[in-house]
Amino acid sequence: MQSKNWELEDAQKIADEFPYTFHKPSGDVVSKLQKGNFAKCIFRFQSDDPEAPRAERMWILISDISNSVFTGRLDNDPQYIDTLKYQDPVTFSECHIINTDLDDPIPSVTDKYMKKCFVTNNILHDGEPVGYLYREEPDDDDDSGWRFTTGTETDEYMENAANTSIVSLGAVLRQDDSCVALLDRNYDVAFIKDKNDEFVELHD
Repeated sequence: MQSKNWELEDAQKIADEFPYTFHKPSGDVVSKLQKGNFAKCIFRFQSDDPEAPRAERMWILISDISNSVFTGRLDNDPQYIDTLKYQDPVTFSECHIINTDLDDPIPSVTDKYMKKCFVTNNILHDGEPVGYLYREEPDDDDDSGWRFTTGTETDEYMENAANTSIVSLGAVLRQDDSCVALLDRNYDVAFIKDKNDEFVELHD
């Protein structure tokens, strides 16, 4: 018999570390799960295949819930995990659940920050803090209108398209969420970080 080469990912740990980009169902919706409902989990595995991903996300049909422990049967055919097959038994906890077949009454933070924005790579890749941000009319339905820079970029830097990226708002907040309270503001606003490391609104 082949030894087990997979384990369930602690999704709660990922959600705690990356709250703006990793969705985790609320405790409210998890508490409503019953026998016959479905829950999705991340199955992390080891493989010698260099083309294989690090994990597969698959559904489990719940057959029992006891003392906050869920048991069920795998409802997918694994593509890469060769020690797991459809209908195999799986035991899991709330921390492993990344989705359910129920409507979640708590809005997802990741959905709120899914729209795109413009950001310099000083922030996105080099870890520098947001120092200047403004919001203009969006280019399309997927655009938030927000633009983020450190406030120290030169004209030459900004003119090079390789120095900027278009990503979700969540991806920027994942690097620096110091400006999150400002993101509900309407268009035609701009903020700069002052010497006290606080954002102040700029006025024409």
